Amino acid sequence: MSTISQQVTPPEDPHAGDELLTIAEVADVVRVPVATLRYWRHLGTGPHSFRVGRGVRYWRSEVSAWLHGQSNGPTAA
Repeated sequence: MSTISQQVTPPEDPHAGDELLTIAEVADVVRVPVATLRYWRHLGTGPHSFRVGRGVRYWRSEVSAWLHGQSNGPTAA
């Protein structure tokens, strides 16, 4: 009987070297009030956010990607 050892490599972290932002910092970047970000979070729109303890956090790269997506979307008439 032979045993084959498999080397398991951990998945790469897509946010390695990325920065966590608070809701106030994202409001400054997106230039909207904090209340608007809270409302977007409630609706499930806006940049992806998640909770760390009691606080809401955003990855800077995801905020940038969301902004880029907004600039490529349909324009208001």
